[in-house]
Amino acid sequence: MSHDMDSQAIEKKPLVILTGPTAVGKTALSIGLAKAIGGEIISADSMQVYRGMDIGTAKIRPDQMQGVPHHLIDILDPTEPFNVAVFQEYCNRSIEEIYQRGKIPILVGGTGFYIQAVLYDIAFTQTQTDETYRQQLQQIAKDQGADRLHRQLAEVDPEAAAQIHPHNVKRVIRALEYYQQTGQKISEHNQEERQKTSPYHFCYYVLRLPREILYDRINKRVDQMRQEGLEAEVQRLLDAGCMRDMVSMQGLGYKEIIQAFDGEITIEEAYDKIKQETRHFAKRQFTWFRRERDVHWLDKEQFADEQALLDYCIQDLTRRRVITT
Repeated sequence: MSHDMDSQAIEKKPLVILTGPTAVGKTALSIGLAKAIGGEIISADSMQVYRGMDIGTAKIRPDQMQGVPHHLIDILDPTEPFNVAVFQEYCNRSIEEIYQRGKIPILVGGTGFYIQAVLYDIAFTQTQTDETYRQQLQQIAKDQGADRLHRQLAEVDPEAAAQIHPHNVKRVIRALEYYQQTGQKISEHNQEERQKTSPYHFCYYVLRLPREILYDRINKRVDQMRQEGLEAEVQRLLDAGCMRDMVSMQGLGYKEIIQAFDGEITIEEAYDKIKQETRHFAKRQFTWFRRERDVHWLDKEQFADEQALLDYCIQDLTRRRVITT
């Protein structure tokens, strides 16, 4: 049995994943790791793909990269839409190119759904949206309430209904649409996708810090964004033709500043809101990673310093045969 597992491990190509909540310190570890194992970094972040969005996304600067190649950063204009299916396509291409160079891809970022899509090669069903059906469902929710719509889902797909909160109207509608378009229950589709094993021999690290420390780091990071000129960055994007309803401008830190520019809140309130929303986001990230299987938690406070953490990762990757020394 172990022999089979070894040969399997050799056949599958290596992939290192380094994630965790915002402001936990992924960047420093990822650079150290890439240099130590001959890796190249792929950013798994839904906002760092955009050019000109640097301060609000806490994007790594070229002078911080220490010569390590980074992929999927600054590849789109903020006017272009970006989603998980596009990310998956770009990421798969980058991974192949990295293998061709004899290097190891290191997927770094906090967007858990993007990581899952690549790790398990999830198939995205590009079902055509029937606008009239969607509007009908939205109307039901509006006139008869979200619970009525949820009961409708329970009739066709009780599994999905059990997993989706009645007030999450968007997901209830998506599940009903999926059933209407494909005749298959979305719960079955999701189950099939979840059963997939990864095509990679991977190691999935999630960095963790105690909540108070993390929240303090988030607050400091937002203060730093303010000092670095976040408002001027947002103004430049708006001057360049970005509109507040674009995917890019819905990003954390951007939508709040735009609200302040539009006079809906004060600039002080905007920064407080960014801190609060970022803390909420970190909490949601934790929830996501806790649900994922095969993750390896790294509690940062258990290591003396960054070097000790890096040494541990290298030993662990060697032990798991993701890298050979």
